[in-house]
Amino acid sequence: MPETNRIEREREFHNTAFADNTRAGVGKFYSVAERAFAHYSASVCDIEQGAAALEYGCGVGSYAFRLSELGAKVVGIDISEEAIAQASAKASGLGLVADFKVMNAESLDFPDASFDLVCGSGILHHLDLEKAYSQIARVIKPSGRAVFLEPLGHNILLKVFRSRTPGLRTQDEHPLLMSDIALARKYFSSVKMRTYCFVSLLAIPFNGKPGFHFLLSVLSGIDSALFTLCPPLRRYCWIAVIEMTGPKSLIKTIP
Repeated sequence: MPETNRIEREREFHNTAFADNTRAGVGKFYSVAERAFAHYSASVCDIEQGAAALEYGCGVGSYAFRLSELGAKVVGIDISEEAIAQASAKASGLGLVADFKVMNAESLDFPDASFDLVCGSGILHHLDLEKAYSQIARVIKPSGRAVFLEPLGHNILLKVFRSRTPGLRTQDEHPLLMSDIALARKYFSSVKMRTYCFVSLLAIPFNGKPGFHFLLSVLSGIDSALFTLCPPLRRYCWIAVIEMTGPKSLIKTIP
């Protein structure tokens, strides 16, 4: 069963990654994405007290803790038992209320229109997008939002880097293409995307050195100017923050 094998590979990889903290060394790469994470954080945390939030992909770095502090009713899911165990332990230690569950994001065990917010960082590109978008649109309320931070897959140099560092990722993940973003419009009335990290990727080797943040600011400014002059360049960025609203009710017709 290919689908079962894919899901089991994802579970095994992430159980190992969380247990052994094997991705600890990738922080230097994400240091250049601070603007992307700031935008994602601001969007996710723009939530009313008492709102229902679902986070895809949980662990000790989960946004579920911040959302709980803001007064949201939080559910966090992950396919990895180890990730959920760590998230649950951290929430307990902090005295926060959040419900963490082991669950397949492509087959959610929640009623329709359950959540005001669905969010996740680096999750969609591990999933069957047709199933994932369908499930998100189903469980989100008509007035709700879905916000995800994801890698893009058009940049040739990034493709080369990924091919040379297979141990950092699963064999089934697929950084998003513009066609993947367009697919979301089948399930949502509005799909907005902001992209980050094009020329600013050149700052990575200087992380931790004097002048890093100044250099990153300059290169990020160049990114903004290039995107204004030539919008199609956005597809060659590393990271996108995607916000989806207006879930559509897709009525299946009987042939």
